[in-house]
Amino acid sequence: MDDDKLKLILAGLGGLVFSLIFILLAFVLPLKDNSVNTQLQAQRTLEKISKGIKEGQLRPPPQDQSNH
Repeated sequence: MDDDKLKLILAGLGGLVFSLIFILLAFVLPLKDNSVNTQLQAQRTLEKISKGIKEGQLRPPPQDQSNH
C-alpha cells in the first residue's frame, strides 16, 4: 500500500473514532445541572438526621428491668 493512502485511511479512522467518542459523551453526560438539586436533597437529609438526633436526646433512656 502506498504511504499516502495509508495516512489518509488512518486519518479518516482517527477522525471517526474521535467523533464517535464525543457523540457517546453527548448521550452519557446530563444536560441539566443537578448539583443544586443534589445539594438541597443532601441538606434535607441532614436536617432530618439532625432533627432525629435532637428528638432522640430529649427522650429519657429506657429503664433496664433486668437489674432491678
